[in-house]
Amino acid sequence: MSLDSQGTTLTVIDVQEAFRPVIPHFDQIARNVAILVQAARALDVPIAPTEQYPKGLGRTVPEVAEHLPDWMKPTEKMSFSAARADGFDIYGRTQVLVCGIEAHVCVAQTVNDLLERDVEVHVARDAVASRTEENREVGLRKMERAGAVITSVETALFELLGSAESPAFKQVQALVK
Repeated sequence: MSLDSQGTTLTVIDVQEAFRPVIPHFDQIARNVAILVQAARALDVPIAPTEQYPKGLGRTVPEVAEHLPDWMKPTEKMSFSAARADGFDIYGRTQVLVCGIEAHVCVAQTVNDLLERDVEVHVARDAVASRTEENREVGLRKMERAGAVITSVETALFELLGSAESPAFKQVQALVK
């Protein structure tokens, strides 16, 4: 179950300003999400960003948003699962690499809904967070038991590359150094 750049969509769930003061290691999570976004662009992997109630929780944090294409607007949602939000799209792909906030709520519910649709889901462990480490771990365990593949940013990126001969190799390698 390796990721394939031709079959994968990156889903970025709710990496928003209101979470900055309450998520442990928020800056590291945002940095890892930004790496995934930059690599997805280099590999022509579609990106599906979301924002949970942006009026109350704010927009996607600048360190992630600055790497999204100018034309790309996150899907605004009230449902916890991104997969249930109007306008959410994985662009006909059969695999989804998921990152974002919160692991035990919006990330887990999105993962469950995607799995129910027979989508292969990979969750970048070092790019998901919750307000407590306990809830993060509960979310990760539940997603894995449901059938998601728990991975890391670097593992996912090198699977998407597939080879050092990939035209995006040097660009992606520079992101993880």
